[in-house]
Amino acid sequence: MASFDVLVIGELNVDIILNDIQGFPEIGKEIRADQLNLTLGSSSAIFASNLSSLGVSVGMVGLLGNDSFADTIKKSLLDKKVNIDFVMSSDRYSTGLTIVMNYGMDRANVTFPGAMERLMVEDITDQMLLSCKHMHLSSIFLQKGIKKQAVQLFERAKKLGITTSMDPQWDPSENWKLDLSSLLPHLDVWMPNEVEFKNITSVPELAEGLEKIKEYANYVVIKDGIHGAHLWNQGNLTSKPAFLNSEVADCIGAGDSFDAGFISEFIKGSELNRCLEVGNVMGAINTLEPGGTTSFKNREYIEKIAIEKFGFTL
Repeated sequence: MASFDVLVIGELNVDIILNDIQGFPEIGKEIRADQLNLTLGSSSAIFASNLSSLGVSVGMVGLLGNDSFADTIKKSLLDKKVNIDFVMSSDRYSTGLTIVMNYGMDRANVTFPGAMERLMVEDITDQMLLSCKHMHLSSIFLQKGIKKQAVQLFERAKKLGITTSMDPQWDPSENWKLDLSSLLPHLDVWMPNEVEFKNITSVPELAEGLEKIKEYANYVVIKDGIHGAHLWNQGNLTSKPAFLNSEVADCIGAGDSFDAGFISEFIKGSELNRCLEVGNVMGAINTLEPGGTTSFKNREYIEKIAIEKFGFTL
């Protein structure tokens, strides 16, 4: 019997978040930020934490250094009841870090990958995979060790009877190279945002990109910010509007929170429209407080906020 509902494989880092920044950085000059927050970062960890807050049992696979940032990450995951038995440590590499500079609804990030790009597919054992019912991977472009053999990893998971999902996230090199024809047949749910989808498929419009991958894609979920989210399923495209928040603290982790909402319903076998709606409300709740996990105390709290702020019943 599986130990976890979902096993999350991915990058682990802390975020140093700067707000109220007076202008934009320039070489040779200094500007100031009036707010700073050190918090759990990384798409994978935010997804895992918020999924766990919804009452889903979650295990995490990742690689950290042996440093104070690693301690912060492990404590944050444990506080959210994410199992870290499969989180490994390295004396050779430092824990990853992202500096996030917030500007209203957008942001600029600078990431030091450190240990996160040193996790390899061979580190992920069948024992780990067999501990779960569903496997999720985030930020494939930041994980060079995983990216080289991602097809083999997902193929192995499917052969073991595990459902799968992936959020590719941004490619810092902006090469956007993924072997979709080999990868997508082994992915139950592919979860890019609109910009990522267009870049990875090398097309200017969603319809063109979906036409390119229709022969080998299963479910494709495309996050579209204030326009909500879209689901492609065997040639049919369904869209659900966003739940809008007029007082946005920041948007860090909103896409990961959407993923958590969607997957929490998907693994229960919920109707796909319901998966989209829960994803959208989780993304909206994320924006109520700064950082990617602050808004998600526990299931009871999330249900209360969903009703009070957005009129939605979880």
